[in-house]
Amino acid sequence: MFSALLIEKGESGSTATSLKKLEESDLPDGNVRVDVEYSTLNYKDALAVTGRSPVVRTFPMVPGIDLAGVVTDSSHPAWQPGDRVVLNGWGAGEGHWGGLAQRARLDGDWLVPLPTAFTPWQAMAIGTAGYTAGLCVDALLAAGVSPDRGPVLVTGATGGVGSVAVTLLARAGFEVTAASGKAAETEYLRRLGAAEVLDRAGLAEAGRPLQRERWAGVVDAVGSHTLANACAQTRYGGTVVACGLAQGMDFPSSVAPFILRGVALLGIDSVMAPMASRRAAWGRLARDLDPAVVDMIAEEIALGDTADAAQRLLAGAVRGRLVVDVNQ
Repeated sequence: MFSALLIEKGESGSTATSLKKLEESDLPDGNVRVDVEYSTLNYKDALAVTGRSPVVRTFPMVPGIDLAGVVTDSSHPAWQPGDRVVLNGWGAGEGHWGGLAQRARLDGDWLVPLPTAFTPWQAMAIGTAGYTAGLCVDALLAAGVSPDRGPVLVTGATGGVGSVAVTLLARAGFEVTAASGKAAETEYLRRLGAAEVLDRAGLAEAGRPLQRERWAGVVDAVGSHTLANACAQTRYGGTVVACGLAQGMDFPSSVAPFILRGVALLGIDSVMAPMASRRAAWGRLARDLDPAVVDMIAEEIALGDTADAAQRLLAGAVRGRLVVDVNQ
């Protein structure tokens, strides 16, 4: 038997999350079985665990969009017992049982090898958030954004995506401005590589469709008015990449930045990203992300503490990443 966080749906339609003991036979179909070493708690996981948003599509469900572990059985040609692997996305924790359990059975096409630069714990300290940040930086560079074109902005900078994006962009030579609502975390953001820290309040309210040109590029993990203002402040020919919706799914903007300044807005999807993009993002992380920084941005919790931690995460009381030791 193994321990797992399980979300179940009652007859009334409400959901309940609890720590349960499950049998091997309970695992869903898949051609690779993994002993999970670590998972994570992401924003989407927190929504699922608390039932605040209809993230889960089938019940019962083991949440967890990330995992790092060891292959114990495989009929997939790419994987052998003993291989260390990482999973990010592909609907895990939504339509297929995810990583918040001691064991998982998955489709081998969803897995990437654990980079040798990182331990399993560090890979989960990075997790989908850090991998998404890698996708964002790759997209900015592919769009022609370079350090000589001016400073870049990262919103939601103390979150998982933002923390890693600040570090990767600074490492790539950019002058990084970090937007955060946590004044006490200014030193943390400067240690990650931010040259300037802005109060997010200046971006969070409705603003003019065109504002003073400031940014050559933007990584936005917030959405809503913050994304609209970031677009309105982006320089002529600049690029904004959007990957999150912590403030909201709405986009109260106009076409002005796009047709008068040639600003490009790119959406970043981490869930179904093709394997080539995944491997490139993890390659960037392995090259450019100092393991000491990884250790600094994460906090470890036990599997049994996940429900309480989900409340903290949704309340904005978490800095960086939450790594879940599923064996505690």
